[in-house]
Amino acid sequence: MGGDSGAGLDLAPLVEITGRMQAGIEKVIEGKSDVVRLAITVLLAEGHLLLEDVPGVGKTMLSKALAKSMACTVRRIQFTPDLLPADVTGVSIYNMETRKFEFRPGGVFANVVIGDEINRASPKTQSAMLECMEEQQVTVDGVTYHLEKPFLVVATQNPVSMEGLYALPEAQLDRFMARSAMGYPVASAELAMLDTHTTTNPLEALQPVCDAEQIRSLVSLTSSVHVSDAVRRYAVALSTATRQSRDLKLGASPRATLHLIRASKAAAALEGRAYVIPDDLTALAPAVLTHRLIPTIEATSAGRTSASILADLVARVPVDAN
Repeated sequence: MGGDSGAGLDLAPLVEITGRMQAGIEKVIEGKSDVVRLAITVLLAEGHLLLEDVPGVGKTMLSKALAKSMACTVRRIQFTPDLLPADVTGVSIYNMETRKFEFRPGGVFANVVIGDEINRASPKTQSAMLECMEEQQVTVDGVTYHLEKPFLVVATQNPVSMEGLYALPEAQLDRFMARSAMGYPVASAELAMLDTHTTTNPLEALQPVCDAEQIRSLVSLTSSVHVSDAVRRYAVALSTATRQSRDLKLGASPRATLHLIRASKAAAALEGRAYVIPDDLTALAPAVLTHRLIPTIEATSAGRTSASILADLVARVPVDAN
């Protein structure tokens, strides 16, 4: 289905740089190669990543390791109930000497923004992230400020069952290209962590493997990966199936379909392949689509989750081979 329409696209530099990036991050986060690869996939696809799991499993450490593997600007925003929207986007302050308002940039003015525990902030502060995540710009007092590329938000959040949390609204979740859980490490990885993390901090030894200009070049290369008409139809069919499912009261948005295609192009590029195949879509569907779906009350009562419903839909949607 992919064909060789991407012939002539040299992905060797991308594979080499991202391979070194992943190897470096995995020295900090042991035994989580799938999550690390997803983070790099989202970076190449110009998306944003949401890491959701219980405290202490390495969400923030992964975010910091990804940021440190690139020589670019990084800002961390610690989301708390008293954090204000102006702390995120910036604020205009009146300068008594010049008698003019001066803009003081907020935390989102960086190539990589680490949003720690994003669901501890109030809904008003959460919504301050909407414009910058979708349009890569910030509007304050009627003036628009553009954010420099690459622009990646890696946000962490604790499960909504925990105390003192404000669940992210659907509009906010839809702006994250992918969501992933870290999960507990296997015993061997946890033992290795005890050896490496008790004597030194592996994060301090992590060296950048590329800069912002190289990332922009890799993103441009990723966007040139070929997607056939049949693969596009398959992506639309997957999204349509979620919208028509009786088990879901909210299906995947058109933005979700776009994110699925863009993430699949990045996944193909990481494999050194210049074209997307259906397997790229099915492999990424859980990370890209699940957090956007809301099961009906009946489905929830029957013990079904967004993940299980999506898995059934993916198994049933036929792949168009034409």
